[in-house]
Amino acid sequence: MDDCIFCKIVKGEIPSKKIYEDEKVLAFHDISPAAPVHILIIPKKHIDSAIALKEEDQPELWAVFAAVAKVAKLAGVEQDGFRLVTNVGKNGGQSVKHLHFHMLGGKKYGENFG
Repeated sequence: MDDCIFCKIVKGEIPSKKIYEDEKVLAFHDISPAAPVHILIIPKKHIDSAIALKEEDQPELWAVFAAVAKVAKLAGVEQDGFRLVTNVGKNGGQSVKHLHFHMLGGKKYGENFG
C-alpha cells in the first residue's frame, strides 16, 4: 500500500528503531510508548487488520508469532512477561490500517485492563 506508514517503514522510506527483522516480519520500537517496553511487531506483507486475515496469510501470521519469542528475548521481557495486543478498527483503537501487534512490558499489569 502506497500510503501505509508501516509499509513505508518496511521499505526503508521512513526510519524506525528496529529490534528484529527477517524475511516476513519487522519489529521496531513504538514512537509513542505506552509502557517501558513498547514494540510493534508487523508482517511485512500488508494486511489491514486481524479481521482481514485470509487463509493464504497463514505464513505471515505464523512468522509474526514465531518472532514474538525472539523479540521478547531481545527486549529483555521474556522472563517477567509482557502483554501482546492487536487492535481492530476505529473503535478498537487501531490507528494504522496494517496488522500489527503491540508488545508491552517492563511493568506489571493489573488484573484489569490497563
